[in-house]
Amino acid sequence: MSSVSEPVLKNANATASDGHTSVTVAINSFQPGLTQIPALPYAIVCMHLGPSVEVTCSRGGRLRHGREVAGDLDIIPARTPSAWETKQGGTTLIMRVPDVLLKAVASELEINPGSIEIADRFQLRDPVIEHIAWALKADIDAGGIGGRLFRESLGKALAARLLQRHNQRSLPMREIPGGLGSWKLKQVISYIEDNLESDLSLAEIASVAGVSVSHLKTLFRQSTGMPVHQYVLRRRVERAKLLLQDRSLSIAQVAFAAGFAHQSHLARHMRKILGMTPAVVRQELMSHVQ
Repeated sequence: MSSVSEPVLKNANATASDGHTSVTVAINSFQPGLTQIPALPYAIVCMHLGPSVEVTCSRGGRLRHGREVAGDLDIIPARTPSAWETKQGGTTLIMRVPDVLLKAVASELEINPGSIEIADRFQLRDPVIEHIAWALKADIDAGGIGGRLFRESLGKALAARLLQRHNQRSLPMREIPGGLGSWKLKQVISYIEDNLESDLSLAEIASVAGVSVSHLKTLFRQSTGMPVHQYVLRRRVERAKLLLQDRSLSIAQVAFAAGFAHQSHLARHMRKILGMTPAVVRQELMSHVQ
């Protein structure tokens, strides 16, 4: 059994400038089995990063089951213990949102700070929060080069989205007009995630969505904010980064396992997306382990 608690959030690549007034971000790896988060005095937003996992979640008196895919979000209200039981290991981006920040942003939005009640969400797709989370993760990967103002602006944007769409008194979430429905989007993303090492084609992915290739291109971009090929490349780079932690694999083996044609192909895209070569990424990962 593993647990995520206050010390983990402080020690796992935290990016916040102030633990009381800013969003704190951490990357947490979990093993198969039970993972617990105790009742904490702030809301937590978790985004799944790695390969798909089967998960059973117990939170707020409810037991829920589903398949967690990259980009899926869980929102845990303050003072709410939560537990996940998974069949596979994985990685999660954890974003801690203090009450002080929520109240400050609520005042700016002319929302009564006393009426804040963040909703409990399980395996939610929210493109706005997803974009914020990937940007925060990219800043972690780059060593925090975005700076304090960059992180604070993203933190305020996250707090605003929680208040506007995930407050118990806020407007309900709606499907993105013209995009893939949430179930179809989840199917497509799950297929991509489970087949990253393969030579994926637009025709295959369109078949999973039940639409034509041209229609897929339009709908996927409307739903995720990026073209299919760019999404696949980013996911392959993320997969490669995960695999680089295994010292028994050469960089060439990592490239093939992540779906790249060769080592140079991986290096080119990893440098473009993360700003570092695979060798440097591996060195950074190993230094954190030590």
